Amino acid sequence: MTRRGLALAGTVEAPWQLAAPWGGRGYLSELRGGRVHWIEFGAQTGGPPLVFVHGLGGSHLNWVLVGAEAGGGRRSLALDLHGFGLTPGNRSSATIAANTALLHQFVTEVAGAPVILVGNSMGGMLSILAAHAHPESVAGLVLVAPVVPAAPRRPDLSVAAQFLMYAVPGLGEAYIPARRDRAEPRQQVQNVISLCFADPARADPAVIEASVDLARLRHDARGTEESMLAAARSLLQVTARARRYWAQMAALGVPVLLIGGSADRLVPAASIRAAGARNPGWETIVLAGVGHTAQLERPAAVTGLMRAWLDRNFPSDAEE
Repeated sequence: MTRRGLALAGTVEAPWQLAAPWGGRGYLSELRGGRVHWIEFGAQTGGPPLVFVHGLGGSHLNWVLVGAEAGGGRRSLALDLHGFGLTPGNRSSATIAANTALLHQFVTEVAGAPVILVGNSMGGMLSILAAHAHPESVAGLVLVAPVVPAAPRRPDLSVAAQFLMYAVPGLGEAYIPARRDRAEPRQQVQNVISLCFADPARADPAVIEASVDLARLRHDARGTEESMLAAARSLLQVTARARRYWAQMAALGVPVLLIGGSADRLVPAASIRAAGARNPGWETIVLAGVGHTAQLERPAAVTGLMRAWLDRNFPSDAEE
């Protein structure tokens, strides 16, 4: 193991290789006092590496349909944040602040800064915050339905009700385990697909099976419920301080590709367009008939958008 990250002290191959069908190899590295799971797609080199960052309740599997191709030959990695995927977490390690710090450490010690951060939903928020806090470590951002302050509109009532449960002390602690116990792993995966896809029929069958295997591995893991609550509540706190969050976005000095979906129930297209309007230097695209996880629902479209954007903004990469 000679590449940066693979030579990091304490790094070992992971006992689980859920992303292997898509060319992703799993590893465990000692970061921030615990073992963090991450994958690398092939032995790609040249230009700033891509680091993929999943959303609330997500994992490295959120990126398997684009990870090997979107970078066009660049090194591409995806990590599981604290409390998600195959990385353990708890109430203190799974907050937005703690996972932003983890992301920065992963960028500097595993990927090798500067990198291009590719974040979906909560992962988009973390990517924005990490780029603002450590601009020297980030060369560019690709944001897929990032969590941003909501534009004025009628909210999706089921989504609003779910986040209300997360927010209220006591209710969240009862709601998450009850929801888990009501659905076996396959149903849990289907519930997420129904929430995040405009058309659940577009879900890749192999990704579904890998996600079910992951849900089984996580079912009895300690800290998963408190990690989900900590992440959700701290996410809501960041968006509640909208003026500060907008200012952090405006201060970014790197190229940004912002992708949304016209049928997204969690981060509506109106919010994506509002973020784009506030940041006219960003390239903003809303994909028609797509939900919250465009990289899973329309992977070819996202791959094409990323490849074209990378070629425009980092043209020397193709020559290295």
